[in-house]
Amino acid sequence: MRIFVPGRICLFGEHSDWAGGYRRTNAELERGYTIITGTNQGLYADIKPHPTKLIFRSTKQDGAPSGTFEAPMNTDVLLAEAEKGGYFSYMAGVAYQVMTHYRVRGLEIDNYMTDLPIKKGLSSSAAVSVLVARAFNRIYDLKMTIRGEMEYAYMGEITTPSRCGRMDQGCAYGNRPILMTFDGERIDIDEINVPKDMFFVIVDLNAAKDTKQILTQLNRSYPFADDEIQRNVQDYLGRINKSIAMDALKALSAGDAEEVGRIMTRAQAEFDSHLTPACPGEFTAPVLHKLLNYAPVHPYVLGGKGVGSQGDGTAQFIVRNEADQQRVIEILEHDLGMHGLKLIIRSARGIRKAVIPAAGVGTRMFPATKAIKKELFPVIDNKGRIKPVIMSIVEEAVSGGVEHVYLVVQQRDRELFEDFFGAPPPIEHFNKLSKENKEYSEYLMELGRKVTIVSQDVQDGFGHAVFCARESIGDEPFLLLLGDHLYASNTAVSCARQLIDVYNRVGRSVVGLKATAGADIHQFGCATGQWDEPGSVLSISEFYEKPDLEYARKHLHVDGMPEDVFLSVFGQYVLKPSLFEYLHEHISHNIREQGEFQLTSCLDRLRQEDGFAGYVVDGKRFDIGLPESYRQTIVDFRDA
Repeated sequence: MRIFVPGRICLFGEHSDWAGGYRRTNAELERGYTIITGTNQGLYADIKPHPTKLIFRSTKQDGAPSGTFEAPMNTDVLLAEAEKGGYFSYMAGVAYQVMTHYRVRGLEIDNYMTDLPIKKGLSSSAAVSVLVARAFNRIYDLKMTIRGEMEYAYMGEITTPSRCGRMDQGCAYGNRPILMTFDGERIDIDEINVPKDMFFVIVDLNAAKDTKQILTQLNRSYPFADDEIQRNVQDYLGRINKSIAMDALKALSAGDAEEVGRIMTRAQAEFDSHLTPACPGEFTAPVLHKLLNYAPVHPYVLGGKGVGSQGDGTAQFIVRNEADQQRVIEILEHDLGMHGLKLIIRSARGIRKAVIPAAGVGTRMFPATKAIKKELFPVIDNKGRIKPVIMSIVEEAVSGGVEHVYLVVQQRDRELFEDFFGAPPPIEHFNKLSKENKEYSEYLMELGRKVTIVSQDVQDGFGHAVFCARESIGDEPFLLLLGDHLYASNTAVSCARQLIDVYNRVGRSVVGLKATAGADIHQFGCATGQWDEPGSVLSISEFYEKPDLEYARKHLHVDGMPEDVFLSVFGQYVLKPSLFEYLHEHISHNIREQGEFQLTSCLDRLRQEDGFAGYVVDGKRFDIGLPESYRQTIVDFRDA
């Protein structure tokens, strides 16, 4: 398995992570607020299990130590290695923590490339720690969430002599920005979606700073301030930092790069005013301020500030676009001999496309399906209009704001669906329609213009059907709806729109969920995890296809749910396009489950790689896949 972990850059709120931790002893202090994002550079590794040892091979790049670390999977040995300190101690510390809490064997990690600069305020040690935690999680399927990986990486790093801040392991969340709130021992994390791409330049100042001295000096101001200098430190890391972070959150969420630049410049000025007297030897930072005041880059930058613990380590600029980004890097390298890295925070793309697999044979509805496709069975909507099932599902997709709907059908049925969505009734039939139905026929043609038919040449499973839409979807997140389910929202917001709104908020793939009695769960895919928003949004830790009740009781219960009530899949997903990579891997290597290419295992892979949210939809699901459920749907769907 191959994994990547980026570095972490603090956009706003440096030092507030540990400062907020002092609320354990002084509740008058303000919470810490930090906005961080992953870098576009990081650590790349191939991982596989080892029966008895932890082996870490590293190729020397950008200052990362090269060589091989090897230790037996023994807690005493791992703890001793961790306490020695140094680059390889982080691997031992994380392995020690994981082994203390889980039953695991060994691990072999080949860190074949590192393009993340070391000791430049980009949390290279945290990236290594997250890499090891993630490797154990994925190889041994430990069901950790991203938050869990972050916590074990932190515990592992502080097992070493390192005294990292609590923000560092936020690199576990990848290259999407997050707001971290620190309140004593408690940490809250909110993901930030930006509507437009934002461009930064991260600059290595080619100088030096003493982080230990910085932290020693600043920590003297806590938990209680004794003089004006210390009060200024607390004021900046508390009240002022909160104001800056909240303003920056608004600007990032609005995609306002100019305002982000102004806030960066303001943050640096406030930092200099309030914190420099507490540690003048480091915070005077002549190299940093020479760069920030360097006139030739000013036409291209919108604002800038120091990074991490500040001092003469690393700086950051925000610029308007990629051209300005490249120009700033060229100027700095030519004039000052400073190396610049590109950082791009990508926008959260809207969901424009949907996939509806409709190529099933419908064996459980035979012999009706010998005469008519299951997806064309009639239902009556809440306006009393009779329509085929597939039309209602397409309308559900469109209600979420989708512009293009791709129906995956058997080749022999292609003309049938194309005719329904693409051709008006014959003129002799059209003329017999009422005025209302003639207008509705025009609506149907308008709906049909959003529909494209995709053929599945062979019926090779649900995963294969979804894969057939790969070229149509391209590199975009997409809505996936089952072709034999109908949906009705309990609110004015459709079920699909609810799911898309959650995706836009959390930035991860989302599956719709429904509370389901244990007696029925053998009919559905199920999920479990930990609540991010109790009763609403779940961080998924496991998918399981059609479990029996005994398995569900042991493995799928979610805290706060009634006994023998579980979360089944609602029949709607918003998925990142990387899903297609995992489907392609299964298809190209002929990895089948029960003779077919299934979706569930690839969804679980997506969960492991990128995280996966579940959302308890405020709505109803109607199944037409069985005779009795179809009968009930006919009765209930009209009143929904």
